This record gives sequence, C-alpha cells and structure tokens, in this order.
Amino acid sequence: MTKLRTGGRILVDNLLAQGCDRIFHVPGESFLAVLDALHDTPEIDVVTCRQEGGVGFMACADGAMTGRPGVAFVTRGPGATNASIGVHVAMQDSQPMILFIGDVDRGMRDREGFQEVDFPAMFAPLAKWATRIEDAARIPEYIARAWQVAQAGRPGPVVIALPEDMLRDEVEALDRPPLPRVNQAPDRHAMQAMAGLMQQAERPIAIVGGAGWTPAAGAAFATFAERIGLPVASAFRRQDALPAGSTAYAGNLGYGPNPKLVSRIRGADLILAVGTRLGEATTDGYALITPDHPGQTLIHVHPDPNEIGRVYRADVAICADMASFTAAASHENIGAVRGGAAREAHAEWLDWSTPRPREGVTLDLGQCVLAMREAMPADTIICNGAGNFSAWWHRYWRYGPQPSQLAPTAGAMGYGVPAAVAGKLRAPERHVVALAGDGDFLMNGQELATAVQHHADILVLVIDNGAYGTIRMHQEREYPSRLSGTKLHNPDFTALGRAYGAWSETVERTEDFAPALARALAETGVRLLHLKTDVEFISPATTISAIRGS
Repeated sequence: MTKLRTGGRILVDNLLAQGCDRIFHVPGESFLAVLDALHDTPEIDVVTCRQEGGVGFMACADGAMTGRPGVAFVTRGPGATNASIGVHVAMQDSQPMILFIGDVDRGMRDREGFQEVDFPAMFAPLAKWATRIEDAARIPEYIARAWQVAQAGRPGPVVIALPEDMLRDEVEALDRPPLPRVNQAPDRHAMQAMAGLMQQAERPIAIVGGAGWTPAAGAAFATFAERIGLPVASAFRRQDALPAGSTAYAGNLGYGPNPKLVSRIRGADLILAVGTRLGEATTDGYALITPDHPGQTLIHVHPDPNEIGRVYRADVAICADMASFTAAASHENIGAVRGGAAREAHAEWLDWSTPRPREGVTLDLGQCVLAMREAMPADTIICNGAGNFSAWWHRYWRYGPQPSQLAPTAGAMGYGVPAAVAGKLRAPERHVVALAGDGDFLMNGQELATAVQHHADILVLVIDNGAYGTIRMHQEREYPSRLSGTKLHNPDFTALGRAYGAWSETVERTEDFAPALARALAETGVRLLHLKTDVEFISPATTISAIRGS
C-alpha cells in the first residue's frame, strides 16, 4: 500500500522519476506545496529568477542544451502571461519545455477570481499540449505524458496548470518510471529513393537544422556530405547542427546570407532538407525555396510526420530522427557530386566569414568577432536575442559542436542573458557569452542578478547604438529620414553591471576591444563589456545611409 503524500510531493517525486535535475522559477503562493517538497529534494537544483520572462527563456535554453524538457514554475495570472514568451519561443524553436503554472483553487474557478486565467485555453495555440491537473492521484500520469509529448516528434512546450488546493491534497499515487524515447528509423524504400534522386542530381545541396541534432548526428552527416562532396547550408540560427570545420559546410541561411550561397540554392536541382521546417527566415519568406519549388526536387527529412507536407510539397518524405537518419545515410551508395561543389561552397563561406576592416568605423564589430575567435575556445556557447547586432556573430563567428548556439529562431528580444545563465549552469566547464543589443538587454538584463546569485560565470557583451536598430533599419527603408519611436536613451551599462556585482568595462574603439576582452577573460564571475557603436553601421552587409538611399 502506498503512503499518503501531498500533490506537491507527488509532483516533485515524479519530476525526479522522469530525470528532472533543475527547475527555473519565480516563487508564487499558488505553488507553495511544490516549493515545500523541493526543500527536501537536493537532487533538483532550484534556480530562482527575477522575472517570469527570464524563467521561460532559461527553461527553453536548458531544453536546447540537453534535449530533455527544460522545466519552469510560475504563478497564475501575471506570472503565466510573463512566461508565455518562453512557450512561444520553445514552440517555434522546436525545443522541449514544460511550464507549470500555479492556479486558483478548483472551487473558485469561473468567478474571475484573483489572477484567474483559463490557462488551457490561453496556451492551446502556443503549446503542443496545454492542460490542468484536477486530481492529485493522476499527477504521475500527467507528468509522464508531458515528458513524452515535449520530446516526441517535433519537440516543443507543454503547459500544465496546477490548482493550489490540488497541490495540498493528500492522496495515494503510484509513481511512473521514465519511458524510453521513441525514435523513428527511416523507411528503407524512402532512403533508396533518396539515393537514386541524389545520384541523378547535378547540383544538389543540403539544408540542415531544426531540433534533435546532437554532436554525433552532426559529425555523421558531415562525414556523409564530405564523402560525396555535398554542400551543406544551415537553417536560420542552426549553425551548430553541422561542425563549421567540415569541408562541406557552405554557410548559414536567414537574414543577410552570403549572396553566393543564395545563388547556389536557387540554382540547385535537388534540395535535401534534414530536420529543418524550412521556415520563413530560412527561406526568405518562402521565396528562396517556394512551397511548390518548380524545377527542384525536395527530399524532406523530419522527425514529425505532421510537419512533412504541411507547407512544402515533398518529392520524397522521410520521417526519422536525426541520429537514425544520419546513421542510415552514411551507408547509402551515392557517388560523388559533380564538379567539387562542396569544396567550392566551403571556400566561398570561408571568404564570406572572414571580417575585413571597415573604413570610418570607430568600433568595428567584425574585428571584435575576429578578436573573440582568436581568444576564445571553439566550443564557446554564444547566446543572443534579436537584433541586427547578432548578424555580426552569425556571419563571422565559427560555431562549434552542438549545442553552441542558443539563439531564438522566433526572433524574441531579451533571450541572450537568460539563455547564457541556463547554458553556463548546464555546461560550467565551457565559456558562455551573452550578446545583447541595448534595447534587447533591458528586456531581461535583470537576470544578471540570477547569474551572480547562482554563480553562472558568463561574459555579457552589450552592443549599444542608442536605438531599436532593426526597427530603425526597416523604418529607414519604408519611411526614409522620418525617425519616429526608435531612438533610445540608455543608462550607463558599465555602472549598471557593477551594481549587479559584475566586472564591467566600456569599449568605444576597435583597438581597445581585444585588450578589454583579455582583461574580462582573466576575471571570474559575471563580466560585462559595454560596446558603444554607431547605428549607421547597422549590420555587416549594409549601412543606414545605404538603406535610406542617401
């Protein structure tokens, strides 16, 4: 006979049973029973954050690091709505995550009580599954199912509302052990069809990305591509799917890609898309590769059958996880691609990703990235939110093995600092860098306090051009010289960093960056470099003047 336990205790025991070792939270009175159970559970690291948006981003990034659900706890109403951005990013980024929300008592529901929201209804469009646990005895069932749903097929977020009184109930419950993760091996006939089409193709190219990539899968696919001379591009913000050192790597797609890579994809007669959904950013608004792709053969490999054929017509559809597909592909008898295309494409990427000094720029971010490449190890984890500042690293940084790029394909601002905290806690032996624009940083910069409190020794670069730069760029394109609502008045970020307990320094000239970086790397704890840049030089590829036409 099982003993009586509170719902909070059953929940924590079943998180342990599924392999949870860390949660991110902002405390709330609605889940005090869970916090009480965590008091006696040293196996789970409890990371206390400063705002629920940071909680959601940290859980999303933790899922990206491990391939297992990142776990977040927030309270009802304001807590849940703040955390919703993490759910949105986890869904668009295909990352496993579980958000638990403390809810109103069951007997108070539907009266618009204090901070009451119908969470299953609110999160249904944002998550893979959104539900509420009514019976504490069924907590093991819900937790096991949530773990499976978050990881299966296309990974994504699950949201579970927890009525406060349910967590206090004392009931008997049978804990559930973890279930083996379901992996899908590719269909043999589909693999033979792929091999036949690739053998006939004259200008094939692969695009890799999406969830489920591991260092082993990336290395296996690199070996396959190098053996047959197949050029491989990475999807938007998936640059760690394939090792950048691979001689088949052709560069990344997304915003501001290499024009030579764009031409190569336009001219391809066969596209092998592995893991990627071929989303809007990767395909330049579904124009670089159109959903019907006339004149091109599309082989689409994805772990979720619901994704294949949803937007793009596939000539060959292969439902498989990345490890199974890359292992199977390595055994296919496919001859070499004509003309040394991979070698040529890789040389084009090497040239494109080599920064040259720019005239008239006081602080040249391209040269800053080059200095970082020379000073920091290849397995450094680079974390960023949204903004043109990130384009300098997307173009010039050489990303190491997965996971080394924590960056939201959903384009959410404020992701970089929370992601860096999660990344460092998960990989304390690696260097972790948070990149943030000035507007981007102030959306979740408060999580510097979390980094200090939990000894996450990260390096933060705040790129300050005094504007919401990306929106300013679009504004200049649509309404030249009519500046409205995009200028920022910023604090002294160096002083702000010191107030949080970080080592901080300001850099205003290119020649001062490398020495400042060396001083930062010699320090321990949280370090912040405030880089003052000119909004005119908005990205590696263009200037505001060029956009405006002046």
